[in-house]
Amino acid sequence: MTTSIDPAEIAKFEAMAAEWWDPRGKFRPLHLMNPLRLDYAADQIAVEFGRDRTGLRPFGGLRVLDIGCGGGLATEPMARLGADVMGADATQVNISVAQAHADSQGLTIDYRATTAEALAAAGERFDVVLALEIVEHVADPAAFIATCRELLRPGGLLIVSTLNRTARSFGAAIVGAEWILRWLPRGTHDWARFLTPDELTAKAEAAGLSVADRRGMVFNPIGFSWKLSDSDLSVNYILTARRI
Repeated sequence: MTTSIDPAEIAKFEAMAAEWWDPRGKFRPLHLMNPLRLDYAADQIAVEFGRDRTGLRPFGGLRVLDIGCGGGLATEPMARLGADVMGADATQVNISVAQAHADSQGLTIDYRATTAEALAAAGERFDVVLALEIVEHVADPAAFIATCRELLRPGGLLIVSTLNRTARSFGAAIVGAEWILRWLPRGTHDWARFLTPDELTAKAEAAGLSVADRRGMVFNPIGFSWKLSDSDLSVNYILTARRI
């Protein structure tokens, strides 16, 4: 079976696994970004499936996969919204951290140390697949996106967040976050592996997905806050695509 797993990339995150739930640790950037990307994803899901986000457990009956779930930063909120959630990661270390944290919160989440390809081969299908900050770390982005499409039921949504390949993203994600602020170890990201929004859109469309929305996620370094942008996709962005 072909795999999108890059062992070198997996090793980077295994080395940081103990810090997944430390908001001031190596995953601080994700903790800061998480509310915005989750709010965006929840809005897209609610609109697509006609759910009222103000209701109790509004995503009940929906099956959601968080692929490359890490410690569960996105998985747990989806479970709290009532979805039947699976969190999948290629490394058992991350899954162990995620499972322990979910247990401590009284959440029931189906965590598995597995790959997207293995899940697709097993016939697993979902209403929503989240691929957040993972596509820039896989060995073959086009094949990975195609597998995500296979994991979706007809009409299902794929939500991908990642980094654009621009001079600004090099300055922000690598020079700023890794070299100066040292939020992440040097070498966490490889700028050459970043995808532009047009490149990601083309890969999604080639896989049989229809891109429904693209937004930038813009960081304010003064207020240490994030906001969505319809026009500025130059650093971080998030994309929603529907299985045709």
